[in-house]
Formats: sequence, structure tokens, C-alpha cells
Amino acid sequence: MSASSEGRKGRLGMFEAENIRDWRGLDVVDYDGRKIGTLESIYFDTLTDRPAFATVTIGLPTRRRLVFVPVDKATVGPSYLKVTYDKSLVKDAPGIDPDGELAAEDEGAVFAHYHLPHEPGSRGERRLGRR
Repeated sequence: MSASSEGRKGRLGMFEAENIRDWRGLDVVDYDGRKIGTLESIYFDTLTDRPAFATVTIGLPTRRRLVFVPVDKATVGPSYLKVTYDKSLVKDAPGIDPDGELAAEDEGAVFAHYHLPHEPGSRGERRLGRR
């Protein structure tokens, strides 16, 4: 195992934001180790500044899209990000085009898909921001 992959191993919440950029392109797998897709980016909770969701590239090369999956209990291995959600649930999650952006009014649907509470900021600010 290389030093860089050893440095990525562990719980997602223990890593600094700059390390997360190094994970782009890792396989995202469900709790049974089944590949869901490829990690595209991490969205942070704007209230806590902690990683909240990952976008995962799924689909065929001609019909790719990005879907959202929570990373609150995810673990990182040498070549993967393991989430605690089933592959079929993630593949059915709200998504965006590969070059798209999550609209503020669509954030609630992402949280609702995973039965997570969603509250915009006190002045209607976005809860998710991509880095």
C-alpha cells in the first residue's frame, strides 16, 4: 500500500477538506462493496462546514449523470469510498447533469430521498456548497 493511499484510509469526517480533492475518481461502493459509480465531488454543509454529500458519476458514457449520496458515515479505503446506503437507493437519488449544478430549490429533494432533515439557512441560504 502506498503512503498516499494509506493516508486516505479511515472515516470521512476525520479528514481536512483539502484531502478530499485527492479522492476524486475513486470508486464509490455501497455497504456490501458493490460499485455504484465514481466519485465526482463533495458537497459541504454550509452551516457546519463538514462534508455532507458526494456526487457519484453513474450511467453509460452517453447517458452519464451525477447522483447525490450522504457521506456522514462513509469510510475511505485505498481505492474506494464506502457509503452506508444500498446501491439501488443511491442510483435512484436525485441527480444533475455532469456539467450541471444543484439548484437551491432542489436541495430539499436530495435530503428527502434519504429521509434526512433539511432546513435552509435562517435567511434562505443554501445548505450545500461544492468545493
